Amino acid sequence: MRSTNQGAHLGLSQIIEGNPVATIVIDGQHRVTHWNRACAVLTGVAAAEMIGKSEQWRAFYQQPRPIMADLIVDGALAGDVQQFYQGKFRPSVLIDGAFEAEDFFQAFGPDGRWLFFTAAAIRDENGKIIGAIETLQDVTERRRAEAALSDNEAFLKQVVDGSSVATLVLDSEHRVSHWNHACEVITGTLAADVVGTRDQWRAFYPARRPIMADLILDGAEEGSVDRLYHGRYRASVLVQGGFEAEDFFPHFGDGGRWLFFTAAPLRNAAGQVIGAIETLQDVTERRRAEEALKTSEERYRLLSVTDSLTGLFNSRHLHERLPDELERAQRYLRPLSLLVLDADHFKRINDTFGHLEGDKVLQALARVIRQCLRRADSAFRYGGEEFVVLLPEAGLAAGRALAERLCHSFAEQQVVDQEGRVIRCTVSIGVAEYLTGETPNQLIRRADDATYEAKRRGRNCVVVSAPNVAADCPTV
Repeated sequence: MRSTNQGAHLGLSQIIEGNPVATIVIDGQHRVTHWNRACAVLTGVAAAEMIGKSEQWRAFYQQPRPIMADLIVDGALAGDVQQFYQGKFRPSVLIDGAFEAEDFFQAFGPDGRWLFFTAAAIRDENGKIIGAIETLQDVTERRRAEAALSDNEAFLKQVVDGSSVATLVLDSEHRVSHWNHACEVITGTLAADVVGTRDQWRAFYPARRPIMADLILDGAEEGSVDRLYHGRYRASVLVQGGFEAEDFFPHFGDGGRWLFFTAAPLRNAAGQVIGAIETLQDVTERRRAEEALKTSEERYRLLSVTDSLTGLFNSRHLHERLPDELERAQRYLRPLSLLVLDADHFKRINDTFGHLEGDKVLQALARVIRQCLRRADSAFRYGGEEFVVLLPEAGLAAGRALAERLCHSFAEQQVVDQEGRVIRCTVSIGVAEYLTGETPNQLIRRADDATYEAKRRGRNCVVVSAPNVAADCPTV
Protein backbone atom coordinates (compact mmCIF):
# COMPACT_ATOMS: atom_id res chain seq x y z
CA MET A 1 0.00 0.00 0.00
CA ARG A 2 2.84 2.36 0.86
CA SER A 3 4.49 1.83 -2.53
CA THR A 4 1.17 2.51 -4.27
CA ASN A 5 0.72 5.77 -2.37
CA GLN A 6 4.31 6.72 -3.03
CA GLY A 7 3.79 6.04 -6.73
CA ALA A 8 0.64 8.15 -6.79
CA HIS A 9 2.42 10.94 -4.91
CA LEU A 10 5.33 10.76 -7.32
CA GLY A 11 2.94 10.94 -10.28
CA LEU A 12 1.17 13.98 -8.82
CA SER A 13 4.50 15.70 -8.16
CA GLN A 14 5.54 15.13 -11.78
CA ILE A 15 2.25 16.53 -13.06
CA ILE A 16 2.52 19.65 -10.92
CA GLU A 17 6.22 20.14 -11.71
CA GLY A 18 5.59 19.77 -15.43
CA ASN A 19 2.63 22.18 -15.41
CA PRO A 20 3.54 25.41 -17.26
CA VAL A 21 1.17 27.28 -14.92
CA ALA A 22 2.86 28.41 -11.69
CA THR A 23 1.42 26.18 -8.94
CA ILE A 24 1.68 26.09 -5.14
CA VAL A 25 0.30 23.34 -2.90
CA ILE A 26 0.10 23.59 0.91
CA ASP A 27 -1.04 21.02 3.44
CA GLY A 28 -3.51 21.37 6.32
CA GLN A 29 -0.79 22.90 8.52
CA HIS A 30 -0.01 25.55 5.88
CA ARG A 31 3.28 23.88 4.97
CA VAL A 32 4.36 24.09 1.35
CA THR A 33 4.37 20.63 -0.26
CA HIS A 34 4.77 21.67 -3.92
CA TRP A 35 6.34 24.75 -5.52
CA ASN A 36 6.82 23.98 -9.19
CA ARG A 37 9.44 25.32 -11.55
CA ALA A 38 6.99 27.72 -13.21
CA CYS A 39 6.29 29.17 -9.74
CA ALA A 40 10.01 29.50 -9.02
CA VAL A 41 10.55 31.33 -12.32
CA LEU A 42 7.56 33.61 -11.77
CA THR A 43 8.36 34.54 -8.15
CA GLY A 44 12.13 34.31 -8.28
CA VAL A 45 12.07 32.06 -5.20
CA ALA A 46 13.45 28.52 -5.47
CA ALA A 47 11.39 25.56 -4.30
CA ALA A 48 14.14 24.57 -1.84
CA GLU A 49 13.50 27.77 0.06
CA MET A 50 9.79 26.99 0.46
CA ILE A 51 9.14 23.23 0.59
CA GLY A 52 8.30 22.08 4.12
CA LYS A 53 7.94 25.62 5.48
CA SER A 54 4.99 27.89 6.14
CA GLU A 55 6.70 31.00 4.75
CA GLN A 56 5.04 31.19 1.35
CA TRP A 57 4.15 34.80 2.08
CA ARG A 58 7.82 35.76 1.64
CA ALA A 59 7.59 35.26 -2.12
CA PHE A 60 4.81 37.85 -2.38
CA TYR A 61 4.79 40.24 0.60
CA GLN A 62 7.27 42.06 2.84
CA GLN A 63 5.64 40.96 6.08
CA PRO A 64 3.73 37.87 7.22
CA ARG A 65 0.17 37.54 5.91
CA PRO A 66 -1.81 34.70 4.40
CA ILE A 67 -1.78 34.06 0.69
CA MET A 68 -5.09 33.01 -0.83
CA ALA A 69 -4.30 29.30 -0.40
CA ASP A 70 -3.87 29.89 3.36
CA LEU A 71 -7.33 31.45 3.50
CA ILE A 72 -8.79 28.41 1.71
CA VAL A 73 -7.18 26.01 4.24
CA ASP A 74 -8.72 28.09 7.04
CA GLY A 75 -12.16 27.66 5.45
CA ALA A 76 -12.35 31.30 4.39
CA LEU A 77 -15.63 32.85 3.36
CA ALA A 78 -15.96 35.81 1.03
CA GLY A 79 -15.76 38.21 3.97
CA ASP A 80 -12.39 36.78 5.05
CA VAL A 81 -11.00 37.06 1.53
CA GLN A 82 -12.32 40.61 1.25
CA GLN A 83 -10.12 41.64 4.16
CA PHE A 84 -6.96 40.90 2.18
CA TYR A 85 -8.10 41.32 -1.44
CA GLN A 86 -10.63 44.11 -1.21
CA GLY A 87 -12.15 44.77 -4.61
CA LYS A 88 -9.67 42.44 -6.30
CA PHE A 89 -11.25 39.00 -5.95
CA ARG A 90 -14.31 36.99 -6.86
CA PRO A 91 -15.62 33.48 -6.28
CA SER A 92 -14.28 31.16 -8.97
CA VAL A 93 -16.70 30.58 -11.84
CA LEU A 94 -15.17 27.13 -12.38
CA ILE A 95 -14.61 25.61 -8.91
CA ASP A 96 -17.12 25.60 -6.08
CA GLY A 97 -15.70 27.18 -2.91
CA ALA A 98 -12.63 28.56 -4.69
CA PHE A 99 -11.60 32.19 -5.18
CA GLU A 100 -9.68 34.03 -7.85
CA ALA A 101 -8.05 37.44 -7.84
CA GLU A 102 -5.77 39.74 -9.77
CA ASP A 103 -3.16 41.95 -8.10
CA PHE A 104 0.06 43.81 -8.73
CA PHE A 105 3.32 42.67 -7.14
CA GLN A 106 5.93 45.40 -7.17
CA ALA A 107 8.85 43.11 -6.23
CA PHE A 108 8.46 40.85 -9.26
CA GLY A 109 10.77 41.79 -12.13
CA PRO A 110 12.19 45.25 -12.78
CA ASP A 111 8.79 46.94 -13.08
CA GLY A 112 6.57 44.58 -11.10
CA ARG A 113 4.11 42.04 -12.47
CA TRP A 114 0.35 41.61 -12.53
CA LEU A 115 -0.76 38.14 -11.43
CA PHE A 116 -4.06 36.35 -11.80
CA PHE A 117 -4.34 33.65 -9.17
CA THR A 118 -6.90 31.04 -8.22
CA ALA A 119 -6.98 29.03 -4.99
CA ALA A 120 -9.10 25.95 -4.30
CA ALA A 121 -9.40 23.46 -1.47
CA ILE A 122 -7.97 19.92 -1.47
CA ARG A 123 -10.23 17.54 0.46
CA ASP A 124 -9.99 14.00 1.77
CA GLU A 125 -12.52 11.32 0.99
CA ASN A 126 -14.75 12.63 3.80
CA GLY A 127 -14.78 16.15 2.40
CA LYS A 128 -12.43 17.56 5.05
CA ILE A 129 -10.03 20.26 3.86
CA ILE A 130 -6.49 18.85 4.04
CA GLY A 131 -4.74 21.44 1.93
CA ALA A 132 -5.09 23.96 -0.89
CA ILE A 133 -3.76 24.52 -4.39
CA GLU A 134 -3.07 27.93 -5.86
CA THR A 135 -2.22 28.72 -9.48
CA LEU A 136 -0.62 31.94 -10.66
CA GLN A 137 -0.70 33.41 -14.14
CA ASP A 138 1.32 36.41 -15.29
CA VAL A 139 -1.15 38.78 -16.96
CA THR A 140 1.20 41.75 -17.07
CA GLU A 141 1.21 41.98 -20.86
CA ARG A 142 -2.55 42.12 -20.90
CA ARG A 143 -2.54 44.84 -18.26
CA ARG A 144 0.07 46.87 -20.12
CA ALA A 145 -1.88 46.57 -23.36
CA GLU A 146 -4.96 47.84 -21.59
CA ALA A 147 -3.01 50.72 -20.06
CA ALA A 148 -1.55 51.73 -23.43
CA LEU A 149 -5.05 52.02 -24.85
CA SER A 150 -6.62 53.64 -21.82
CA ASP A 151 -7.00 57.11 -23.39
CA ASN A 152 -9.30 55.82 -26.09
CA GLU A 153 -10.64 52.76 -24.32
CA ALA A 154 -13.53 54.30 -22.40
CA PHE A 155 -15.19 55.80 -25.45
CA LEU A 156 -14.49 52.84 -27.74
CA LYS A 157 -15.67 50.38 -25.11
CA GLN A 158 -19.01 52.15 -24.81
CA VAL A 159 -19.42 52.11 -28.58
CA VAL A 160 -18.55 48.42 -28.89
CA ASP A 161 -20.35 47.22 -25.76
CA GLY A 162 -23.44 49.20 -26.62
CA SER A 163 -23.74 47.47 -29.98
CA SER A 164 -26.30 44.71 -30.30
CA VAL A 165 -24.06 43.09 -32.92
CA ALA A 166 -21.53 40.65 -31.48
CA THR A 167 -18.16 42.31 -31.93
CA LEU A 168 -14.57 41.40 -31.13
CA VAL A 169 -11.41 43.39 -31.76
CA LEU A 170 -7.83 42.17 -32.03
CA ASP A 171 -4.74 44.35 -31.66
CA SER A 172 -1.73 44.12 -33.95
CA GLU A 173 -0.31 41.27 -31.86
CA HIS A 174 -3.48 39.19 -32.26
CA ARG A 175 -4.51 39.85 -28.65
CA VAL A 176 -8.19 40.35 -27.93
CA SER A 177 -8.80 43.96 -26.89
CA HIS A 178 -12.61 43.97 -27.05
CA TRP A 179 -15.22 41.25 -26.71
CA ASN A 180 -18.62 42.80 -26.18
CA HIS A 181 -21.59 41.44 -24.27
CA ALA A 182 -23.36 40.42 -27.47
CA CYS A 183 -20.26 38.37 -28.32
CA GLU A 184 -20.38 36.72 -24.89
CA VAL A 185 -24.01 35.78 -25.45
CA ILE A 186 -23.54 34.39 -28.94
CA THR A 187 -20.34 32.44 -28.17
CA GLY A 188 -20.92 31.55 -24.53
CA THR A 189 -17.38 32.80 -23.79
CA LEU A 190 -16.87 35.58 -21.26
CA ALA A 191 -14.79 38.60 -22.21
CA ALA A 192 -12.76 38.11 -19.02
CA ASP A 193 -11.57 34.76 -20.36
CA VAL A 194 -10.23 36.09 -23.66
CA VAL A 195 -9.48 39.82 -23.40
CA GLY A 196 -5.72 40.32 -23.34
CA THR A 197 -5.06 36.80 -24.68
CA ARG A 198 -4.59 35.23 -28.10
CA ASP A 199 -7.13 32.54 -27.28
CA GLN A 200 -9.99 33.89 -29.41
CA TRP A 201 -10.00 30.60 -31.35
CA ARG A 202 -11.20 28.69 -28.27
CA ALA A 203 -14.66 30.26 -28.55
CA PHE A 204 -15.14 28.84 -32.04
CA TYR A 205 -12.96 25.78 -32.68
CA PRO A 206 -11.73 22.69 -30.78
CA ALA A 207 -8.11 23.19 -31.84
CA ARG A 208 -5.94 26.26 -32.40
CA ARG A 209 -6.51 27.94 -35.75
CA PRO A 210 -6.90 31.55 -36.91
CA ILE A 211 -10.27 33.19 -36.93
CA MET A 212 -11.03 35.52 -39.83
CA ALA A 213 -9.80 38.60 -37.92
CA ASP A 214 -6.42 36.87 -37.49
CA LEU A 215 -6.23 36.36 -41.25
CA ILE A 216 -6.93 40.05 -41.79
CA LEU A 217 -4.05 40.99 -39.46
CA ASP A 218 -1.75 38.67 -41.41
CA GLY A 219 -2.59 40.49 -44.63
CA ALA A 220 -4.83 37.73 -45.87
CA GLU A 221 -5.33 37.22 -49.55
CA GLU A 222 -8.10 35.13 -51.04
CA GLY A 223 -5.88 32.04 -51.16
CA SER A 224 -5.33 31.92 -47.41
CA VAL A 225 -8.99 32.69 -46.69
CA ASP A 226 -10.11 30.01 -49.12
CA ARG A 227 -7.93 27.44 -47.35
CA LEU A 228 -9.99 27.81 -44.15
CA TYR A 229 -13.37 28.91 -45.51
CA HIS A 230 -13.50 27.11 -48.85
CA GLY A 231 -16.70 27.92 -50.68
CA ARG A 232 -18.14 29.78 -47.67
CA TYR A 233 -16.62 33.26 -48.01
CA ARG A 234 -16.43 36.28 -50.28
CA ALA A 235 -14.62 39.59 -50.33
CA SER A 236 -16.61 42.22 -48.46
CA VAL A 237 -18.73 44.45 -50.68
CA LEU A 238 -18.61 47.22 -48.04
CA VAL A 239 -15.08 47.35 -46.62
CA GLN A 240 -11.90 47.32 -48.67
CA GLY A 241 -9.62 44.51 -47.57
CA GLY A 242 -12.38 42.81 -45.58
CA PHE A 243 -13.94 39.38 -45.97
CA GLU A 244 -17.25 37.85 -44.94
CA ALA A 245 -18.34 34.26 -44.52
CA GLU A 246 -21.10 32.04 -43.22
CA ASP A 247 -20.46 28.84 -41.28
CA PHE A 248 -22.03 26.43 -38.79
CA PHE A 249 -20.76 26.14 -35.19
CA PRO A 250 -22.09 22.93 -33.64
CA HIS A 251 -21.31 23.75 -29.98
CA PHE A 252 -23.14 27.11 -29.91
CA GLY A 253 -26.54 27.05 -28.24
CA ASP A 254 -28.94 24.15 -28.44
CA GLY A 255 -28.12 22.17 -31.57
CA GLY A 256 -25.52 24.58 -32.98
CA ARG A 257 -25.84 27.97 -34.67
CA TRP A 258 -25.19 29.43 -38.12
CA LEU A 259 -23.12 32.63 -37.99
CA PHE A 260 -22.53 35.28 -40.63
CA PHE A 261 -19.28 37.05 -39.83
CA THR A 262 -17.36 39.92 -41.34
CA ALA A 263 -13.75 40.87 -40.58
CA ALA A 264 -12.06 44.10 -41.63
CA PRO A 265 -8.73 45.83 -40.90
CA LEU A 266 -8.33 48.73 -38.46
CA ARG A 267 -5.75 51.27 -39.68
CA ASN A 268 -3.91 54.20 -38.15
CA ALA A 269 -3.56 57.61 -39.76
CA ALA A 270 -0.67 56.33 -41.87
CA GLY A 271 -2.80 53.52 -43.26
CA GLN A 272 -0.97 50.81 -41.35
CA VAL A 273 -3.02 47.89 -40.04
CA ILE A 274 -3.03 48.13 -36.24
CA GLY A 275 -5.84 45.71 -35.52
CA ALA A 276 -8.88 43.93 -36.91
CA ILE A 277 -12.57 43.98 -36.08
CA GLU A 278 -14.90 41.04 -36.54
CA THR A 279 -18.67 41.08 -36.22
CA LEU A 280 -20.89 38.03 -35.81
CA GLN A 281 -24.57 37.68 -36.61
CA ASP A 282 -26.71 34.69 -35.76
CA VAL A 283 -28.48 33.68 -38.99
CA THR A 284 -29.68 30.29 -37.73
CA GLU A 285 -33.38 31.06 -38.11
CA ARG A 286 -32.85 32.28 -41.65
CA ARG A 287 -30.89 29.15 -42.53
CA ARG A 288 -33.52 26.93 -40.93
CA ALA A 289 -36.24 28.72 -42.86
CA GLU A 290 -34.27 28.27 -46.09
CA GLU A 291 -33.70 24.60 -45.31
CA ALA A 292 -37.37 24.11 -44.48
CA LEU A 293 -38.31 25.80 -47.74
CA LYS A 294 -35.84 23.65 -49.66
CA THR A 295 -37.18 20.51 -47.99
CA SER A 296 -40.73 21.60 -48.73
CA GLU A 297 -39.88 22.32 -52.35
CA GLU A 298 -38.12 18.97 -52.71
CA ARG A 299 -41.06 17.19 -51.10
CA TYR A 300 -43.46 19.00 -53.44
CA ARG A 301 -41.24 18.16 -56.41
CA LEU A 302 -41.20 14.48 -55.43
CA LEU A 303 -44.96 14.49 -54.91
CA SER A 304 -45.44 16.10 -58.30
CA VAL A 305 -43.52 13.31 -60.06
CA THR A 306 -44.57 10.37 -57.88
CA ASP A 307 -47.55 8.07 -58.18
CA SER A 308 -49.27 8.14 -54.79
CA LEU A 309 -50.46 4.51 -54.91
CA THR A 310 -47.26 2.70 -55.91
CA GLY A 311 -44.51 5.15 -54.99
CA LEU A 312 -43.06 4.86 -58.51
CA PHE A 313 -42.65 7.86 -60.79
CA ASN A 314 -45.78 8.97 -62.62
CA SER A 315 -46.40 9.27 -66.36
CA ARG A 316 -45.77 13.01 -66.27
CA HIS A 317 -42.23 12.39 -65.12
CA LEU A 318 -41.75 9.75 -67.81
CA HIS A 319 -42.58 12.29 -70.49
CA GLU A 320 -40.13 14.72 -68.88
CA ARG A 321 -37.29 12.18 -68.61
CA LEU A 322 -37.62 10.17 -71.79
CA PRO A 323 -36.64 12.90 -74.33
CA ASP A 324 -33.45 13.63 -72.37
CA GLU A 325 -32.54 9.94 -72.15
CA LEU A 326 -33.12 9.45 -75.87
CA GLU A 327 -31.06 12.53 -76.69
CA ARG A 328 -28.19 11.26 -74.51
CA ALA A 329 -28.34 7.78 -76.05
CA GLN A 330 -28.22 9.24 -79.55
CA ARG A 331 -25.45 11.75 -78.78
CA TYR A 332 -23.12 9.20 -77.20
CA LEU A 333 -24.28 6.21 -79.24
CA ARG A 334 -25.26 4.30 -76.10
CA PRO A 335 -27.97 1.61 -75.87
CA LEU A 336 -31.28 2.26 -74.14
CA SER A 337 -34.24 -0.06 -73.70
CA LEU A 338 -37.79 0.46 -72.55
CA LEU A 339 -40.26 -2.02 -71.04
CA VAL A 340 -44.05 -1.74 -71.01
CA LEU A 341 -45.75 -3.98 -68.41
CA ASP A 342 -49.46 -4.66 -68.21
CA ALA A 343 -51.09 -6.68 -65.41
CA ASP A 344 -53.02 -9.62 -66.85
CA HIS A 345 -56.80 -9.93 -66.30
CA PHE A 346 -56.67 -7.02 -63.87
CA LYS A 347 -60.32 -6.05 -64.42
CA ARG A 348 -61.31 -9.55 -63.34
CA ILE A 349 -59.35 -9.07 -60.08
CA ASN A 350 -61.11 -5.75 -59.39
CA ASP A 351 -64.52 -7.24 -60.16
CA THR A 352 -63.90 -10.34 -58.01
CA PHE A 353 -62.03 -8.92 -55.01
CA GLY A 354 -62.73 -5.20 -55.16
CA HIS A 355 -60.65 -2.14 -56.05
CA LEU A 356 -58.86 -2.00 -52.68
CA GLU A 357 -57.48 -5.48 -53.20
CA GLY A 358 -56.67 -4.57 -56.80
CA ASP A 359 -54.62 -1.66 -55.48
CA LYS A 360 -52.68 -4.11 -53.31
CA VAL A 361 -51.86 -6.15 -56.39
CA LEU A 362 -50.51 -3.06 -58.15
CA GLN A 363 -48.45 -2.21 -55.07
CA ALA A 364 -47.03 -5.74 -55.07
CA LEU A 365 -46.08 -5.34 -58.74
CA ALA A 366 -44.38 -2.02 -57.94
CA ARG A 367 -42.34 -3.71 -55.18
CA VAL A 368 -41.19 -6.44 -57.56
CA ILE A 369 -40.20 -3.84 -60.15
CA ARG A 370 -38.14 -1.88 -57.59
CA GLN A 371 -36.39 -5.07 -56.45
CA CYS A 372 -35.31 -5.90 -60.00
CA LEU A 373 -34.04 -2.48 -61.07
CA ARG A 374 -30.42 -1.39 -61.28
CA ARG A 375 -29.34 1.91 -59.75
CA ALA A 376 -29.56 3.75 -63.08
CA ASP A 377 -33.00 2.37 -64.02
CA SER A 378 -36.31 4.16 -63.48
CA ALA A 379 -39.87 2.83 -63.16
CA PHE A 380 -43.12 4.66 -63.86
CA ARG A 381 -46.80 3.94 -63.42
CA TYR A 382 -47.98 4.79 -66.88
CA GLY A 383 -51.69 4.50 -66.20
CA GLY A 384 -54.13 2.08 -64.58
CA GLU A 385 -52.42 -1.30 -64.45
CA GLU A 386 -49.75 -0.34 -67.00
CA PHE A 387 -46.13 0.39 -66.06
CA VAL A 388 -43.01 1.53 -67.92
CA VAL A 389 -39.39 0.75 -67.03
CA LEU A 390 -36.57 2.80 -68.54
CA LEU A 391 -33.17 1.08 -68.84
CA PRO A 392 -30.25 3.37 -69.81
CA GLU A 393 -27.08 1.60 -70.98
CA ALA A 394 -29.07 -1.59 -71.61
CA GLY A 395 -29.41 -3.25 -75.00
CA LEU A 396 -32.15 -5.58 -76.12
CA ALA A 397 -30.64 -8.68 -74.50
CA ALA A 398 -30.27 -6.97 -71.13
CA GLY A 399 -33.79 -5.55 -71.38
CA ARG A 400 -35.21 -8.94 -72.18
CA ALA A 401 -33.36 -10.59 -69.27
CA LEU A 402 -34.69 -8.06 -66.78
CA ALA A 403 -38.20 -8.36 -68.23
CA GLU A 404 -38.16 -12.14 -67.84
CA ARG A 405 -36.96 -11.79 -64.25
CA LEU A 406 -39.82 -9.38 -63.55
CA CYS A 407 -42.34 -11.66 -65.21
CA HIS A 408 -41.28 -14.75 -63.25
CA SER A 409 -40.92 -12.89 -59.92
CA PHE A 410 -44.38 -11.35 -60.11
CA ALA A 411 -45.99 -14.65 -61.07
CA GLU A 412 -44.72 -16.07 -57.76
CA GLN A 413 -46.22 -13.24 -55.71
CA GLN A 414 -49.46 -13.67 -53.83
CA VAL A 415 -51.72 -11.12 -52.17
CA VAL A 416 -54.04 -12.19 -49.36
CA ASP A 417 -57.28 -10.22 -48.99
CA GLN A 418 -59.09 -9.46 -45.71
CA GLU A 419 -61.02 -12.71 -45.94
CA GLY A 420 -57.85 -14.77 -46.33
CA ARG A 421 -58.29 -15.43 -50.02
CA VAL A 422 -55.12 -15.65 -52.10
CA ILE A 423 -54.92 -13.41 -55.15
CA ARG A 424 -52.43 -14.21 -57.89
CA CYS A 425 -51.69 -12.13 -60.92
CA THR A 426 -49.27 -12.21 -63.85
CA VAL A 427 -47.87 -9.57 -66.16
CA SER A 428 -47.27 -9.28 -69.89
CA ILE A 429 -44.18 -7.33 -70.92
CA GLY A 430 -43.04 -5.75 -74.16
CA VAL A 431 -39.40 -4.78 -74.71
CA ALA A 432 -38.05 -2.28 -77.25
CA GLU A 433 -34.56 -0.92 -77.80
CA TYR A 434 -34.19 2.70 -78.92
CA LEU A 435 -33.51 3.17 -82.63
CA THR A 436 -31.60 6.25 -83.76
CA GLY A 437 -33.94 9.09 -84.66
CA GLU A 438 -36.92 7.51 -82.95
CA THR A 439 -39.28 9.78 -80.99
CA PRO A 440 -40.37 9.01 -77.41
CA ASN A 441 -43.89 8.15 -78.59
CA GLN A 442 -42.57 5.82 -81.28
CA LEU A 443 -40.39 3.95 -78.77
CA ILE A 444 -43.27 3.59 -76.31
CA ARG A 445 -45.62 2.50 -79.10
CA ARG A 446 -43.25 -0.30 -80.21
CA ALA A 447 -42.89 -1.59 -76.65
CA ASP A 448 -46.65 -1.29 -76.15
CA ASP A 449 -47.32 -3.24 -79.34
CA ALA A 450 -44.98 -5.96 -78.07
CA THR A 451 -46.98 -6.04 -74.82
CA TYR A 452 -50.21 -6.62 -76.75
CA GLU A 453 -48.46 -9.36 -78.70
CA ALA A 454 -47.56 -10.98 -75.35
CA LYS A 455 -51.26 -10.78 -74.39
CA ARG A 456 -52.21 -12.39 -77.69
CA ARG A 457 -49.72 -15.21 -77.10
CA GLY A 458 -51.31 -16.15 -73.80
CA ARG A 459 -50.08 -13.54 -71.28
CA ASN A 460 -47.49 -13.99 -68.50
CA CYS A 461 -44.63 -13.68 -70.96
CA VAL A 462 -42.14 -11.32 -72.61
CA VAL A 463 -42.09 -10.21 -76.24
CA VAL A 464 -39.35 -8.04 -77.72
CA SER A 465 -39.94 -5.61 -80.55
CA ALA A 466 -37.77 -7.42 -83.03
CA PRO A 467 -38.41 -10.43 -85.29
CA ASN A 468 -37.73 -13.97 -84.04
CA VAL A 469 -36.59 -13.01 -80.49
CA ALA A 470 -39.80 -13.40 -78.48
CA ALA A 471 -39.57 -15.28 -75.20
CA ASP A 472 -41.63 -18.43 -74.76
CA CYS A 473 -45.07 -17.62 -73.37
CA PRO A 474 -46.41 -20.06 -70.79
CA THR A 475 -50.15 -20.47 -70.79
CA VAL A 476 -51.93 -18.58 -67.98
